[in-house]
Amino acid sequence: MTTTDTNARVAAANQESQPATDYDAIVIGAGFAGLALIHYLRELGLSVRVFDRASDIGGTWTWNRYPGAATDSESYYYCLTFSPELLQEWSWTKRYPGREETQNYMRFVADKCDMWPHIQFNTEIVEAHYLEERGCWQVTTGDGDVYTSKYFISGMGMISEPMIPKIPGMDRFKGPIFHSSRWPHEGLDYAGKKVGIIGAGATTVQMLPVVAETAGSVTVFQRTPNYVLPAMQK
Repeated sequence: MTTTDTNARVAAANQESQPATDYDAIVIGAGFAGLALIHYLRELGLSVRVFDRASDIGGTWTWNRYPGAATDSESYYYCLTFSPELLQEWSWTKRYPGREETQNYMRFVADKCDMWPHIQFNTEIVEAHYLEERGCWQVTTGDGDVYTSKYFISGMGMISEPMIPKIPGMDRFKGPIFHSSRWPHEGLDYAGKKVGIIGAGATTVQMLPVVAETAGSVTVFQRTPNYVLPAMQK
């Protein structure tokens, strides 16, 4: 008997002794963590429901749609390794793939592993309480729906919410203001216009060359200089 078989039997036995819940496990976030959790929880014989407030899988790659968005770690770090078939059938086109390719890889994983039925999009979890008397979690969505589960897991990561700067006078600025992590889905026409970018981190390093191709002018406001090296894509 394998370790996986033993774990599945133990999980099943534990479930039999507990009051019925809607799902064995509820997960927040349909990014890389959420997809991996679907696989491993199903492997244990547990029912799982993943909730995400976005309209597609991808996690941070769904929200960060700014021009030039790409990984800054090599592509093989983004491979989910629980399936040899996934590793064999997917080939990255770049050393540091862009947002679209990264998100397409996640869709590929969801397709190959039949994960879509376990994911509920456009749903935000606004409350979660542990019910001592029942020994389970009760979670509430933004629409007021209530679900229960034995396990409640956050797969949101550390960069799910942007830090919007509070700069005096922003409310008086007459032009459009956007945070890079909330770039409009329909895109933004900045051709021939003056563009100001606050910050000089990895996001700006990726975005600046693309924006500068068509913008009238681009000014970067940085507090701390940094070193930028070629990506060596080839």
